[in-house]
Amino acid sequence: MTDQAMTTTSERLAGEASSLGARIEFAARSVAGTTLGAAIALVGYGSLGGLIPGDMLRAVVCALGAGIGVGLAIAGLWGTSSFGFSVEQRARRETGMADSLRDSLTGLGNHRAFHEDLQREVSVAERSGTPLALVLIDLDEFKQINDQHGLADGDRALVGFARLVSSAARGADRCFRTGGDEFALILPQTDADGALVLARRLLIQTLEPTPSDETAISVSFSAGISSTPALATSPERLHAQAEAALQSAKRAGRTDALIFDPELVTDGTSVGSGDAVTELITQRRVTAAYQPIIELATGKVLGWEGLIRPIAPSPFPDPTTLLAAAEASGQLIALDFACVETIVAGAGRLPEEAFLSINLSPRTLEAPEFSTAALLTILERHGLAPGRLVIELTERQPIRDLERVLVKLDTFRRAGIRLAADDVGAGNAGLRMLTDLRFDLVKVDLGLVHRTAGGGRASAVVESIVAFAARTGALVVGEGVEDADQIDQLLALHVPAAQGFLLGRPGPLAGSTGGEIPEIMQIPELQAAARKVDDEMLTWRQSLGLPPSPILNGQ
Repeated sequence: MTDQAMTTTSERLAGEASSLGARIEFAARSVAGTTLGAAIALVGYGSLGGLIPGDMLRAVVCALGAGIGVGLAIAGLWGTSSFGFSVEQRARRETGMADSLRDSLTGLGNHRAFHEDLQREVSVAERSGTPLALVLIDLDEFKQINDQHGLADGDRALVGFARLVSSAARGADRCFRTGGDEFALILPQTDADGALVLARRLLIQTLEPTPSDETAISVSFSAGISSTPALATSPERLHAQAEAALQSAKRAGRTDALIFDPELVTDGTSVGSGDAVTELITQRRVTAAYQPIIELATGKVLGWEGLIRPIAPSPFPDPTTLLAAAEASGQLIALDFACVETIVAGAGRLPEEAFLSINLSPRTLEAPEFSTAALLTILERHGLAPGRLVIELTERQPIRDLERVLVKLDTFRRAGIRLAADDVGAGNAGLRMLTDLRFDLVKVDLGLVHRTAGGGRASAVVESIVAFAARTGALVVGEGVEDADQIDQLLALHVPAAQGFLLGRPGPLAGSTGGEIPEIMQIPELQAAARKVDDEMLTWRQSLGLPPSPILNGQ
């Protein structure tokens, strides 16, 4: 049994003992109440019997005493019963809460539990003046394991790795599965060097063969490490730094663990303490790239997703590295402002019926300075109507201040701006995000799209998303489409729209943007299959107040 499981069991036994003690206490009170009532009856009889003649008065006094005793006994028994009922209710509620924080496959803490524990442990470390280390882990090439061995063996590999991580952890350490092949370790009273020793010891264990189990699937991983207070002073920076170190380890060849170095980005270029990010933002050293979102029923372009790319030469080889560095240096909100400005400024040539979608971090949406007025000012400056803008909110990052985000998104909607759920199926936050917020678009994560080609559970998940979207009026978009088989599968699942390299790579808005039909969508078989989703597409366009597609009307 793991330390975490032993802790849970101890807490449960302590709760049961406390409940039993309380029950005994209430029972004792009921007995005492009955005894007190009898005493009152006897005293009343003895005292008043000599002073007041008459059996009737003595009978009244006895009845009064007995009534008090019975009343106290009933109160005690009722208290015992109601207390037991409340304990059972609380136990069920606590069990439900524990399940909501546990990964169902591995038994480790899940994505939500990780962020809650990280906030708490950083606060504890700050108050006690002790170090705290964070280790983020990605299994190397895990998709190949699923492709070669199947999802069942992939799940067994995840469970085996989770067991190995738990066995390597100390009593105070906390282990989590934060995503499909992503894990995390929170190590109290541990600095970065101590975390590196643990991570590399764990890596050696994963690479060793297991003679006792010939069916075991070997895995390796890459890890990134940061610590507080030596490197970070907040949960957000601690996580961002560990993520940046993880990306460095993956780009350096994988199968290694690295400590975050504030003087380095993945290619070894010195950036100081965020100076390079500041320079990039102030000089607008970013450019916009646009990827089309295609209506599968017609092959026409519904809209464009605006993406950002660092302008070469740059110390940041890709957007992921840039975003991690911006968050680690506390400049993510300023970077998002610059990205929105750049993307909207370059979208002037889009046709009027096409929408423009932009990704925003939950951290930016939570920030007071990123207001509806500031966003509308950018749109007005570049002549883009608010009704054509779609804000994409990713599932990969949790929303910490949900109430503030809900209020802000409500003001977005009143201004005409629409909302999309991005990367649905990539993490553990999707269900809550879909139920708490109302989306106009639901974009299915590319990993889930890739697995639909084989049918099975991935297809069932997409079917559920499509059914949910149909009830809420949202458009479902399949992301990361790379081959015709994936289009066939999406059409079979009644997914109305898609984007991906097969349908159009991100790039500048050169030439006509009127929505030329991609060559792949001109195949007769695909055109025939696409007609199955015509009704869903018409319903969605009408719900948004858009005119029907000219091709759907035969124009």
